[in-house]
Amino acid sequence: MTTDAARFAGDIPGYYDRHMGPVLFADYAAEMARRVAMLAPRRVLETAAGTGIVTRCLRDTLPGDAELVATDFNPPMLEIAKAKFRADEAVAFQPADGTALPFPDARFDAIVCQFGIMFFPDKAKGYREAFRVLAPGGHYFFSVWDSHAHNPSAGIAHAALAAAHPADPPRFWLLPHSLSAIDPIKEGLSEAGFGEVTISVVPLLKKIADLEAFVRGLVYGNPSFTQISERGIDPERLVAAMHAGLRQAVGESGTLKLQAILYCARKPDR
Repeated sequence: MTTDAARFAGDIPGYYDRHMGPVLFADYAAEMARRVAMLAPRRVLETAAGTGIVTRCLRDTLPGDAELVATDFNPPMLEIAKAKFRADEAVAFQPADGTALPFPDARFDAIVCQFGIMFFPDKAKGYREAFRVLAPGGHYFFSVWDSHAHNPSAGIAHAALAAAHPADPPRFWLLPHSLSAIDPIKEGLSEAGFGEVTISVVPLLKKIADLEAFVRGLVYGNPSFTQISERGIDPERLVAAMHAGLRQAVGESGTLKLQAILYCARKPDR
């Protein structure tokens, strides 16, 4: 499913979870789980679950007897996710391709995917698979990042990489923000068969408790680190450059601007 530019392996998942997760993902995970729980689904599938940040919120928010299956294309990410749950908590973990789901038709009442579909090389196929495994009347919840203009940390990271290797800069930080246009997503969902689509633009002002740790997450906690290594870029120089840029962006308050777009698409009853 995913390209080499989106593979999370080695030490990357740990940096991602510890240093990027609390800043970029935790608050949106709580909001996603709240929205899902409002519809009281009994069978929930999460795709691109990563290190279980949303999974943890879903399990805490859904009724204890609701089924929850968490999948990701990268098994190392799921290993970290599993460690967040007790053996008696009802969560099933399974490596799976979000564009070729190993589940029968109409298997789930809700599907959840936070900041994952940007990494699907075939977005249309991902929408079709979600539609297929949803029961009639089921809901597909997912989120994407808005553009760099609304998420300065990504823009700063991308600029630092470009400055470090102008001839062939690592381009990872373009990928998570590649689906900021709403109309193409609406059209893709409609073509897959979905009916009603609810869209929310959700800005967030996030206080960063440890800017140094967050910057290390930006450098070491995503597949751009592999691209950095391949190009012989000194990662510590990148840490310094990004730290300086982000220090200016967050100002004295230490508050970072974030903005995501949340979607809920409903499968028709018949």
